[in-house]
Amino acid sequence: MTTGRGRFTSRAGFVLAAAGSAVGLGNIWGFPTQVVSNGGGAFVLVYLLLTLGLAYPALMAELIIGRFAGANVVTALQKIQPDGVGRKFGYVIASASIVAACLILSFYAIVAGWLLAFLAATVVDLAGVSTNWLVQEGLGRNLLFTGLFYIFTIAIVARGVETGIERASKILMPLLFGLLIVLTAYVLTLAGAGEGLVVYLSPDFSQLADPGLLISALGQAFFSLSLGVGGMLIYGSYLGKEENLPAVGALVTLTDSSIAFLAGLLILPAIYVAEYRGLTVFSSDGSIAAGPDLAFVVFPPLFDSMGIIGVFTGLAFFSLMSIAAVTSSIAMLEVPVSLLVEKKAVSRPTAAVTSGTLIFLVSAAIIFQFDLLFDFVIRLTTQYSVPLISVGFCIFATWLWSRNTALSEIQRGFPDAESSFFWKVWPWYAKFLCPLLIAAVFVQSIVG
Repeated sequence: MTTGRGRFTSRAGFVLAAAGSAVGLGNIWGFPTQVVSNGGGAFVLVYLLLTLGLAYPALMAELIIGRFAGANVVTALQKIQPDGVGRKFGYVIASASIVAACLILSFYAIVAGWLLAFLAATVVDLAGVSTNWLVQEGLGRNLLFTGLFYIFTIAIVARGVETGIERASKILMPLLFGLLIVLTAYVLTLAGAGEGLVVYLSPDFSQLADPGLLISALGQAFFSLSLGVGGMLIYGSYLGKEENLPAVGALVTLTDSSIAFLAGLLILPAIYVAEYRGLTVFSSDGSIAAGPDLAFVVFPPLFDSMGIIGVFTGLAFFSLMSIAAVTSSIAMLEVPVSLLVEKKAVSRPTAAVTSGTLIFLVSAAIIFQFDLLFDFVIRLTTQYSVPLISVGFCIFATWLWSRNTALSEIQRGFPDAESSFFWKVWPWYAKFLCPLLIAAVFVQSIVG
């Protein structure tokens, strides 16, 4: 069987690709919205703690399994448990992760399509042409730009690991970071930004007792790191044996968290700049009026209020958002593509087109039944499915897999792993504490 497997050619290539998978709309769109809706700085604090305490150990489980197996998510778990009940459990977890990846991409692509439409509107606006159709909600617009986003994603994934995913990440990630720095620096100079900084950086510790904050922060931590969908496992399978897994995992986690934090420094002050300029941002009860539509309801009028500088600011902002969307979507599409290439001997371009087309049809169904399906799919995947599936990967890496085999895999790129702090902590932490802590958060959210 021809698998067409590739590999990342350098640590920088892997870190940029994996960080690109992690750094997406979950950071730049989802994280600041969650901060506003869940107690400001209190959410930031809980998010950072859960990212380090739960998401990083779960990330390591996926990376270790992926590099050991060198295969798609189904084959990888079957290598760990080749027969019996463990094999069936692995098939369930692997199947759930693939479904989760496809469902996340299905709503993700819709939001990315909105971003492309607003980006196009900004470009057209520079030419003095009317942009009403591009910025107004409509079935035709949503289908068209969602489809265009799938075409971009399919084109990258179809080219393979080295010339597609890695090359695109090396171009897009530095551009994303540069745009984020420039926009943040500019917004912080505007009147009203200071109030947003206070909200962002001053935790309201009374909010820590809110179960909703915990479940939202947990889902955000796992979603923003692309955990529970098999994407990091797949990327780990393309990683060279000489790489230090705990180190590269820490680099990915640090990059993801840093960009999420930086995005908050952009979005939160920008929201208060909009309020300072007289735009309706908050409801009478103090909650944010736009909710998930924040980027499309608040920011275009804000950019309009800036005059000609606002046009270029809007162009940079929607370029930033679109780049973030693409870097994550290629990892999600890679999950079903790798399965078709390796299990069904389908060529990579055919697998990319087939998978992308089928998931687009799911997106189209959501667009046609938007009010019924959009929020439901988001909650189902990001807040519930992703953390639970990540527990499944932790169970495989620590309960169903030989401890010595896991250690040997880590030692390939980290010979002193056995005496390291990581190995003294991670096996029992991922085996016992991660599942227990995630279960405790879920129980508290249900009781609350």
